[in-house]
Amino acid sequence: MSALRSGYTTGSCAAAAAKAAALLLSEGKTVERVEIPFPDGARISLPLVYAKPGSDGAEAAVRKDAGDDPDVTNGVLIAASLAWIEGSEVEFAAGEGVGTVTKPGLSVPTGEPAINPGPRRMIREAVREVTSRGVRVTISIPGGGELARKTFNPRIGVVGGLSILGTTGIVRPFSCPALRESLRCALNVAAAAGVRAPVLVPGHIGERAVRSHFCVADDQIVEVGNEWGFVLDEALRHPFTALLIAGHPGKLAKLTAGDWDTHSGRSESALPVVAEMHAKILDLPPAPAATVEGLFAALAVKERKKLGDALAAAVQKAVVERSGGSFAAAVVLIDLGGRIL
Repeated sequence: MSALRSGYTTGSCAAAAAKAAALLLSEGKTVERVEIPFPDGARISLPLVYAKPGSDGAEAAVRKDAGDDPDVTNGVLIAASLAWIEGSEVEFAAGEGVGTVTKPGLSVPTGEPAINPGPRRMIREAVREVTSRGVRVTISIPGGGELARKTFNPRIGVVGGLSILGTTGIVRPFSCPALRESLRCALNVAAAAGVRAPVLVPGHIGERAVRSHFCVADDQIVEVGNEWGFVLDEALRHPFTALLIAGHPGKLAKLTAGDWDTHSGRSESALPVVAEMHAKILDLPPAPAATVEGLFAALAVKERKKLGDALAAAVQKAVVERSGGSFAAAVVLIDLGGRIL
């Protein structure tokens, strides 16, 4: 099997587009490729889709190539428009499809375009290779507003579009730094909003159930996915006092076995864990079932509640022990229909 191909971050593409626009604006030069510096000292050349004069400056665009990573922004155009301004600063603005930060707790102040510090440095350095004059750099991603709905941005208070991200400039296929950074941002935003009891859910089933059964604020809910160990460790950095954890037992039971990354490819099935508890708590073997959902569905209401309560207590114990007793924890188990077990 061939090695997976790496790609380039939105920050790298924005920096390349900005340098190409600077070349056109400053020197009247149009190029097909542009070389930019990367944070590790490397220099990489990226191809341009276009470079053209704008109404008050110049504009260029790069099509993002995320390599073999299943990135929501793969293939999108990332454009940079440059215009001269007074002074010698490089200013940043959000164009179409790039979000604006509206909540504290992120690495960019509220009211600023959602262009993270790493990409800002890359863009500034790329532009400074061409000109020392003051410029306003406006980054745009056509269609970015629609794509942003598939990301964490609406939850963490980035409105109107996507974020320009990347610390190394390189996208590593199927790596988790971007996901973990989004989770870190979600916890930062929750803490900055005064949340002291965040609600952790694996995904949409847990979130819908929590909203249905409890009164919670948007900033409280953190969609963890499979990154339970990472999120619990990050939560220790904040003044949280309690956690509410809600999700399907097929996911959460894995925590009792020490599987803090619950991805199916990196953890054992929860079915043997739940089946063993079934035999212990109910004093009878479980009915044949291919899934945890099926195992619970085969039980009468009374037995289902008894097993659910015991499993929730075991998950709670595992979470409290993992966090060193720093948080009180409550666990709610949800079936696939959103009902509390």
